[in-house]
Amino acid sequence: MNDATAPKPNFTNIARHLTEAITSGHFAVGALLPTELELCKHYGTSRHTVRAALAELEQAGLVLRKKNVGTRVLSARPRSSFKPTLGSVDDLVQFGAEHLRQVQRVARVEASASLAAELGCAEGTPWLCVSSLRRVGGTDAPPIGWTDVYIDPAYADIAEQMRTEPDTLASTLIEERYGRQIAEIHQDIRAFAIDDAALARALQVAPGTPGLNIVRRYLDDDGALFEATVTVHPADRFAVSMRMRR
Repeated sequence: MNDATAPKPNFTNIARHLTEAITSGHFAVGALLPTELELCKHYGTSRHTVRAALAELEQAGLVLRKKNVGTRVLSARPRSSFKPTLGSVDDLVQFGAEHLRQVQRVARVEASASLAAELGCAEGTPWLCVSSLRRVGGTDAPPIGWTDVYIDPAYADIAEQMRTEPDTLASTLIEERYGRQIAEIHQDIRAFAIDDAALARALQVAPGTPGLNIVRRYLDDDGALFEATVTVHPADRFAVSMRMRR
């Protein structure tokens, strides 16, 4: 895995390899996995990618990650549900990186009255909209959602990177290229019926299937909106839990 000429594995490949190591007994229940830095060296990739892979194992119920302890194997059998546990902006950003993105279309749009209200921007605001199917695990798995990512048109050159780097967030690409960082995320979740026939077909569900609509607004240190996402999940493929401490 350390061959400099070999392409770097994405987080899904790493997660699949570690899952096989756990289910085969190479890493026994109760054992600690190698540290993040050790995994980075072994797979020849970034800490961000390794963390996304470990998060996928945690979501599958295979491991438990604890600060200053490490990643401990909990089970040799994965569960199939997708349930992110969110407790901070960092958790939410990491959660967003844990899906394999498959870009379906890229278009320039101006916010209609209804879209402006949803995104929290002025009517007529120009955006570059990148629409993608979101998947966990292999590309043959049913999509867990459809996401429309709205970014400032000034950052349009990251659209191609969003195609070629499916496990890297748009916000991460913006930060790396332009230095604009997320300081705050506003998230709204509501239940609705997936009535749009084209959307239902893309998500492989029947029209009228219950779903969740999740809107996230990404703000910088000045409180300015520079990215927003609208994601639709079939209700039976997604759940969110949150930790809150006094």
